[in-house]
Amino acid sequence: MATEFGTSIVFYVNGERETLSDVDLDETLLEYLRGRGLTGTKLGCGEGGCGACTVMVSNYDVDRSQPVHYTVNACLCPLYVMDGKHVVTVEGLGTAETPHPVQQRIALLHGSQCGFCTPGFVMSLYTLLRNTPEPSEMEIEECFDGNLCRCTGYRPILDAAKTFSRQAWKQGAV
Repeated sequence: MATEFGTSIVFYVNGERETLSDVDLDETLLEYLRGRGLTGTKLGCGEGGCGACTVMVSNYDVDRSQPVHYTVNACLCPLYVMDGKHVVTVEGLGTAETPHPVQQRIALLHGSQCGFCTPGFVMSLYTLLRNTPEPSEMEIEECFDGNLCRCTGYRPILDAAKTFSRQAWKQGAV
C-alpha cells in the first residue's frame, strides 16, 4: 500500500496557525518570516555562524510527554521542516511598550548597541529559559555559542543574561 503525502504544511508562528500549500522546497524559514514582515529575524552571514537569524522552534516530544524548545538558524532551515511545529520570533515575545523580561534586561543593562544581533541573543536566552528556568552562569554562556556581536564586546549582554541565573537569584540580585 502506497503512502500518500500531502502538498501542504501546517505550523504556527508566534501563536498564529499557518497553512501553506505547494511549499517551495528551496524557501528557508528566514525568507518566509521576513516575507511576512517579521524583520526582527535578520540575515547576517547566511551560513548559520552569526546567530542573527535565531528563532525558537517547539514541538511536542511524545516520548517525554512534554514540549521541547530549541534554537534554529532560520537562514539554514528549509521552511517545509516546520510542519507540525511552533516558531517563535523576537516579535512574538514582546513589544517596545511591553517587552519580555529578556528584552527588557538586555536593553536596561546596555546589551544592545547597533541592535542587529540583539534579536538572536534574545531568542537564544529565551529558549534556554524555556528549557531551564534557573540556568547556571555556564549554561547562559553556552547558550550564546552560536551568536556573534561586533559592537558590545559581549560583557553587557552576559551581564544582562546572568541576571536570570540561579546564582543571581540566590544572591538576591534580581
